[in-house]
Amino acid sequence: MCDLYRKSGISGFTTNPTLMRKAGITDYERFAKEALAAIPDRPISFEVFSDEFEEMERQALKIASWGRNVFVKVPVTNTRGESAKTLICRLSGRGVQLNVTALMTLNQVIEVSRAMNSCPAGYISVFAGRIADTGRDPVPVMRDALKVLEECGSLELIWASPREVLNVFQADAIGCHVITATRDILDKLHVIGKPLEEYSLETVKMFRDDAVKAGFCIDC
Repeated sequence: MCDLYRKSGISGFTTNPTLMRKAGITDYERFAKEALAAIPDRPISFEVFSDEFEEMERQALKIASWGRNVFVKVPVTNTRGESAKTLICRLSGRGVQLNVTALMTLNQVIEVSRAMNSCPAGYISVFAGRIADTGRDPVPVMRDALKVLEECGSLELIWASPREVLNVFQADAIGCHVITATRDILDKLHVIGKPLEEYSLETVKMFRDDAVKAGFCIDC
């Protein structure tokens, strides 16, 4: 995060318990406060992790107190599939900046946007990449979600869980406000516009180099 903070084009950061666990983080609050100290002027989203709405609310208020650039991530439902709309409405009314996450349907966008009616600033995070994983085109869902948010001046739509650089162009083409990107995708941005013949040759060289480095041979 600190490395990317020094680069242009990155307007904010988001975390979730899965990414933090993969990174080996064991002290949630310590990590969050260190990140906020290093990145004081861009939005950073930290997610609640309880499965009970009362405890989610306590965690959300605590997380929100860590800084003015904090957005609290709240899942659209708990693990029992119970809607978080009542909690979202309460937190919005208390002035908490929210990032409601894990949405995948237009009905969820409609319900959440209504619950966030009084939110001072917020994101609605639709997992377009996971929609695509099911064989469905996420673009119509994202385009319709933007129409829903046209009347919600304080809310922005996030194209979440992108799978490839093409998704950046798709999000931009429909006017999506934000797209999240993993380091793997960011590292591919340098190939945008590369001549395909050149890219083809680089690929051939990569296969050859890796075969040599691995010491592969096929006996006659």
